[in-house]
Amino acid sequence: MAEVTVRPADAGDFDAVAALLAELGRPTLTAESAADAREVYLRHIARPDTASLVAEAGGGVVGFMSLEFRERLNQVRLQAWVPDLIVTASRRGLGAGRALVTRGIELARGRGCWSLTLESGHQRQVAHALYRASGLRDEGLYFRIHL
Repeated sequence: MAEVTVRPADAGDFDAVAALLAELGRPTLTAESAADAREVYLRHIARPDTASLVAEAGGGVVGFMSLEFRERLNQVRLQAWVPDLIVTASRRGLGAGRALVTRGIELARGRGCWSLTLESGHQRQVAHALYRASGLRDEGLYFRIHL
């Protein structure tokens, strides 16, 4: 088993992150959308209220965690929010997801956050077991309408 390293996502990770997000179910980039998506990604990783991470193993990026720090009206401390967390299918169960979650929690604690919230689809049962084993609890649902 290759050692897993977690580090901040950087500009050079865009293609790998885009592929991971597509694997998670996000839109696959096209020739028409790639440049705009790259700009969104570059703005995201440059923002002071983000600390998105990649997991590397075997010489390549195998996982990604989008990590943001946001204000909530009912709290004076920030909340850490993970809208996207994915490990490529061929590397699941080898520690990359746990390493990303662990580092995300460390960063949230370091920023004095009152909680870390993670969004995950109902179908991702194996991932849910990892989250529970990492100390997260299932505390609700989220609802959405595509506009």
